[in-house]
Amino acid sequence: MIELGGELPRESCSRAECRSEAIWRIDWRNPRIHSAERRKTWLACDEHIGFLRDFLSAREFPLDVTPLDSTASAPSRGDGP
Repeated sequence: MIELGGELPRESCSRAECRSEAIWRIDWRNPRIHSAERRKTWLACDEHIGFLRDFLSAREFPLDVTPLDSTASAPSRGDGP
């Protein structure tokens, strides 16, 4: 738990309750409700990359996983589980 006024890492993991620094980017979409152009982004630490990838894959959502530092600009944080 982080105390009030505590500083978060610049980009933190999207996994609920995780405040670790993110090093992975997961771009995904729900094809049942989003067009091919509509993508969401979650960020993940090493500990939760497998969990988040499996969560999306189990729902058959198309996704791409890339190292966070390989992107030119910081992604906006999407809704996490």
